[in-house]
Amino acid sequence: MTSDPEMIDLFVIGGGINGAGIARDAAGRGLKVVLCEKDDLAQGTSSRSGKLVHGGLRYLEYYEFRLVREALIEREVLMRSAPHIIWPMRFVLPHSPQDRPAWLVRLGLFLYDNLGGRQKLPGTRTLNLRRDPEGAPLMNQYAKGFEYSDCWVDDARLVVLNAVDAAERGAEVLTRSPCISARREDGAWTVQTRSDLTGETRTFRARCVVNCAGPWVSDVIGRVAGANSKRNVRLVKGSHIIVPKFWHGNNAYLVQNHDRRVIFINPYEGDKALIGTTDIAYEGRAEDVKADESEIEYLIAAVNRYFKEKLRRSDVLETFSGVRPLFDDGQGNPSAVTRDYVFDLDMNGGAPLLNVFGGKITTFRELAERGMHRLQEVFPDMGPDWTETATLPGGEIANADYESYANLLRELHPWMPRKLVHHYGRLYGARTKDVVAGAMKLDDLGRHFGGQLYEAEARYLTRKEWAMTAEDILLRRTKHYLHLTAAERAAFAKWFETAALADAA
Repeated sequence: MTSDPEMIDLFVIGGGINGAGIARDAAGRGLKVVLCEKDDLAQGTSSRSGKLVHGGLRYLEYYEFRLVREALIEREVLMRSAPHIIWPMRFVLPHSPQDRPAWLVRLGLFLYDNLGGRQKLPGTRTLNLRRDPEGAPLMNQYAKGFEYSDCWVDDARLVVLNAVDAAERGAEVLTRSPCISARREDGAWTVQTRSDLTGETRTFRARCVVNCAGPWVSDVIGRVAGANSKRNVRLVKGSHIIVPKFWHGNNAYLVQNHDRRVIFINPYEGDKALIGTTDIAYEGRAEDVKADESEIEYLIAAVNRYFKEKLRRSDVLETFSGVRPLFDDGQGNPSAVTRDYVFDLDMNGGAPLLNVFGGKITTFRELAERGMHRLQEVFPDMGPDWTETATLPGGEIANADYESYANLLRELHPWMPRKLVHHYGRLYGARTKDVVAGAMKLDDLGRHFGGQLYEAEARYLTRKEWAMTAEDILLRRTKHYLHLTAAERAAFAKWFETAALADAA
């Protein structure tokens, strides 16, 4: 059944970081916004990153100074906006004389320290890897190294929190509701969506459409009647592996490989390590992407080149792979393709279509802001810029001081185990109170499924964050899947299906 058209200002296609960021920014300016996503929020590229907010140290080699500077500035902005899901991390870079010369690395790190007006993060220091504890896990042949700062981010939660903020500012968020048609009619867009869960078809009349479909951006352009664009994306696959953590300390490592690519080796989920990424031109369907054995071997070999403890294929606990939609600037080497973003504004027929190509997690907020600037003539009465000083949901923490807030959480919930306080604090920040919903003892959280997963959290995610399947919760809203046995995951999936049906009824 098709409903009568609903009049809106902005229809956003794509529930990744760019789409969620634009929907949030636009809603905060007073526009009536609908965001539609064909799958779950962040199900594509935006949950398959290296989990870093960073300036892109290696981009300096390609003279991307403006991109690096803007990313470094955004790094500070995002730390203030969401200190519960974004926090500083120190990276150890062992120097390999066979690769980049030491003077070039030092110069790059000097620029990295100073290009973006660094305020909160400590600067670079030189390490004696045979004396300093950070060098203990490294092979003895690496005597010199450097340590610099970047930030960790829970990428999928960053997307979801932008969508939550957009919804709280009046936007409507439709997940598992692909856009099935969009056409220009009488100076506006007629757009249809269809829910994969209910089959309901909805029709909207929108003044403007924004295409943030990521790897599918060109597909959307091809399906939109009357749309034209000479821009295109290059699909580049990046794969990661997860292994048991094999060093002491909270620092991460960045190593240079023989092919001049750099590999991140980051602490992950307490007792694990996240290693990546590869950079390979990709020709297949974005939905089918997965890590090849050759990529897994490549990442293991890069680690084993530097570390005393050697990884084996059997150490790999999980893999994941994403397709990065990079703007096609004609470069042959995937690693040299710009990570900058490009807008393509099609004003044909008086109904604007803004296509977004490329981008990276670190600069999503700036991308959204600049995207709205491009639409200023379409919405001359929209509100001013606002996101630079705003917090994301859960980030309402005094002075963006997460550690002080964590101590307060422990005081407010003395009955809660320390690991559970850490879990809730890091995922939900100041909204932990809504997750626990007045619980006074552990049993009040409901059924325990293993690890740190309790019924109360699952119900909160279903109610507040559009979680519709067990996978939405275990893989994207949280990383519980890494801490539950196969039997525990199956038991949770069975409970969730029953509970979701009961709630729907």
